[in-house]
Amino acid sequence: MKGLPVLDARAAFCDVGSEHMHVSIAGGPPKVFGTVTSQLHALRDWLLSQSVNSVAMEATGVYWLALYSVLEQAGMEVVMVNGRQTRNLPGRKTDMMDCQWGATLHAHGLLRPGFVPPAHIRKLQDYQRLRTDHISMAVSHVQHMHKALERMNIKLHRVISSLTGVSGLAIVRAILDGQRDPAKLLELCHSQIRKNKAKEVTEALRGNWAPEHLFALRQALESWEHYQKQIEACDRQIETLLREISVDDTPPTGAGDQSRTQTSKGQSVNAPQIPDLHHMLVELCQGKDLTILPAHTDYSVLQIISEVGTDLSKWPTEKHFTAWMGLAPGTHQSGKRHANVKRSRNRVGKLFCVMARSLARSKDIALGGFYRRLAARRGGLVANIALARKLAAWFWRVMVKGTEFVEHGLATYEAKVREAKQRSLLRLAKELGQTLSPMPATT
Repeated sequence: MKGLPVLDARAAFCDVGSEHMHVSIAGGPPKVFGTVTSQLHALRDWLLSQSVNSVAMEATGVYWLALYSVLEQAGMEVVMVNGRQTRNLPGRKTDMMDCQWGATLHAHGLLRPGFVPPAHIRKLQDYQRLRTDHISMAVSHVQHMHKALERMNIKLHRVISSLTGVSGLAIVRAILDGQRDPAKLLELCHSQIRKNKAKEVTEALRGNWAPEHLFALRQALESWEHYQKQIEACDRQIETLLREISVDDTPPTGAGDQSRTQTSKGQSVNAPQIPDLHHMLVELCQGKDLTILPAHTDYSVLQIISEVGTDLSKWPTEKHFTAWMGLAPGTHQSGKRHANVKRSRNRVGKLFCVMARSLARSKDIALGGFYRRLAARRGGLVANIALARKLAAWFWRVMVKGTEFVEHGLATYEAKVREAKQRSLLRLAKELGQTLSPMPATT
């Protein structure tokens, strides 16, 4: 590193591990600490005694979180970096050398800081991720119920839309209580099911009722109900936290638009049951109602905010934001060769892709027309990522620039596409020395 200016002679780097923390200041001799709380406090005190103001480290699993919290509370600047930036030369891979090399890079200002949300957003993130884990576990037990019913040749989940709906749960509980008569089980269904699918449901409820499969069905139902209680407990914690970090408790102007927005977009089955969630999210976003954007609901906005927070100015442009999520390809240029580099999408990028899929069959939304037009040429996967990037860009614009989104509709979008095609035809005809004449209208 000779010739490079030293920007911070007291910059430190910590190589994080599950059992040891290796720390070096500006590439000097490393010092090793343990990972228990007292040792983390000793590490903090040693850094403060050495007049260290900035510490860099890699995000290794969950082991960095405890140290990050200790150093953050001490008022130190903690820089989280991607492990690719601190790779040493082959054959020199030890924890001691890694922390020295990282400290040298940090002292010369060669490490780019990554994004870490503020403390209150990290709390929301923990609750939301735990809730997502409970949902995935609950889904696995729904699959166990399907398997148990199939083993008994009960085809109920084939003729009703959801086994965990009101009708499905009523029938399953009645079966576990000893009811075997298909006619009486049919009476527990919703009136529309009895009207339209009475014969199908009756035939589907004839099985062998093997005791071992009934036992499996009971355990699967009890496990699903357990996780529903866990999800509800997470909802209460999220509600409490949102009320603590909300800016204002007074209803915002135009709060009556909530019913219109939620009715038009529908409610997800896994959406949190939190009263006044829309109002709290609007206040958390400084009065910005993100549900005006296509495919954005209160649930999806909550999931995004729990990962990125509300201060999106940390990304200078929307291109930086979409690239961070993995929705924009990287570049690789060597001489005359240019190649695209695929980026792996993080949690937020995957969430925007899920939201984009909901617009694939939209009838009156311009972005739905964009998806179908691109999917016809490049395929559904490319179109999904492209549409997800557009949604993410609009999210950044609303949060940072305060831009108002206006839906012009599918007809306006198709008219613009038609005008662009006409301009391309005129330009091509001019290059070839030809003229265009419209076809006569057919009666």
